[in-house]
Amino acid sequence: MSFILTQDHIDFVPALTAFGGAYLSGSAPYGLILSRLAGLGDIRKAGSGNIGATNVLRVGGKGLAAATLLLDALKGMVPVLIAKHFHMDYAVLAAFGAFIGHLFPVWLKFKGGKGVATGIGVLLGLWWQVGVAVICLWILAALMFKISSLAALAAFGFAPIFAAVLTRGDYQIILTTFILSIAIWARHRANIKRLAEGTEGRMNFGPKA
Repeated sequence: MSFILTQDHIDFVPALTAFGGAYLSGSAPYGLILSRLAGLGDIRKAGSGNIGATNVLRVGGKGLAAATLLLDALKGMVPVLIAKHFHMDYAVLAAFGAFIGHLFPVWLKFKGGKGVATGIGVLLGLWWQVGVAVICLWILAALMFKISSLAALAAFGFAPIFAAVLTRGDYQIILTTFILSIAIWARHRANIKRLAEGTEGRMNFGPKA
């Protein structure tokens, strides 16, 4: 991690607080919580089995999916913004903490989501222009192809380029964005295989009967 941080010496306590606090924030499984509150039971046993907004959309409809998307983004953005108030290095630590928390939540035996919404929230907190660019490309790709995974792969495939251009070469943001993007692509391995085979499901803008 030191190759991303700018300070030669990082105080252990604030660094641990930034990373640990963000991890706890990121590990909150809002898709699972909201689905249970809505009476849908365990979202992991329906649809794709994922706890993210796309599976909530399949099972619970647009309203519940939108709430999940918003909360998953906020749990990445808020700790990053708080840490950024003190130093960008702490914001980067918080970014990875929140993102890892979503991917590997301790409450769900380290089996979490794919990190798209939380990754977007993290980018909004680190450098909001990059986050907005990723959101715009995601929306455009989703409207064109109506395949959530393809939209996410496209958006985060271009995210490091957006970071390079919009931050004017800030290596800290570029490297952080690049690592997040690689992780999101890795989490979509099964989706990439289905896309290649032409069997990937399209987005359903309402609850299934």
